Amino acid sequence: MRTERELIDKLRDTRALTREEWVQVIEGRDEDAARYLFETARAIRHAVYGRDVYIRGLIEISNYCKNDCYYCGIRRSNRLADRYRLTAEEILACADTGYALGFRTFVLQGGEDAYYTDALLGELLREIKRRYPDCAITLSLGERGEESFRCLFEAGADRYLLRHETASPVHYASLHPPELRLDNRKECLYALKRIGYQVGSGFMVGSPGQTAENLAEDMLFLKELSPQMVGIGPFIPHHDTPFAHCPAGTVELTLFLLGLLRLMLPHALLPATTALGTLSPQGRELGILAGANVVMPNLSPAASRKKYMLYDNKLCTGDEAAESLNSLKKRMKSIGYNVVVDRGDYKI
Repeated sequence: MRTERELIDKLRDTRALTREEWVQVIEGRDEDAARYLFETARAIRHAVYGRDVYIRGLIEISNYCKNDCYYCGIRRSNRLADRYRLTAEEILACADTGYALGFRTFVLQGGEDAYYTDALLGELLREIKRRYPDCAITLSLGERGEESFRCLFEAGADRYLLRHETASPVHYASLHPPELRLDNRKECLYALKRIGYQVGSGFMVGSPGQTAENLAEDMLFLKELSPQMVGIGPFIPHHDTPFAHCPAGTVELTLFLLGLLRLMLPHALLPATTALGTLSPQGRELGILAGANVVMPNLSPAASRKKYMLYDNKLCTGDEAAESLNSLKKRMKSIGYNVVVDRGDYKI
């Protein structure tokens, strides 16, 4: 049996491990293995992206959602959620503010809200691109049909984020109601790739019932999908969901998996997520030092940020807010990295 360091070296050299090796490296991790992994991940990250940190301006357009995922604070059956939708004018105002601050990618994120039709979104995308042709637009609006994805791509969307959440059908069924199916989620991801999007997927770390075998399946699926972006973050419970009393995932395991992802997908855009920053005051910095190269400050109107509460205690002020971009730049500089004005595209 290989040692942890040997498995890390194998992943660095071949970009692949067997299912059994994934389980071993995840279960057998220790401080020495993590230290070696992060050093290796940083070296690969520097070779591809240097010390640049890309920023994405997050605009949370709606907390209405037709789905009832058991872990999510904006799930359909949460009657206590304070619902809102941003108008096109409000979204464009967020983009105007972001562009002036130096953002060159905007991420429109929301629940699966039928209010945002292809026609409405298409007009909005065309207007953002008209105003800011040097910017990229990322959508994170859940599952849609292939024709809808194609319509939005043709209107100006460049990227699409759709986390698969878990690649195990059994585990997926334990986190979602019966009408949501993993095979449909995966088909959406492959449709996005066919159309030409830069595609992002990802999963929760430490979600209820998750095993090392589940995480091995996640890594094997991501290797097969080969997305341009991978977003992972620790599971954090929300008090108005069936998983309210489940323990949160850990920063330690999330960082270890980030490092492994950098080795497996050396060119991937990997964010140091809001959830990492929620569980640890140094979460974003630790994510960057583990191999991440993206942070996503919040451009949403201040009045709506606390309403987009996917999990408890989600950061929505301070350095997570776009207004504190200078503070974020200082924090990144303190660990040897530079926030840059750039679209931050995937490098082939």
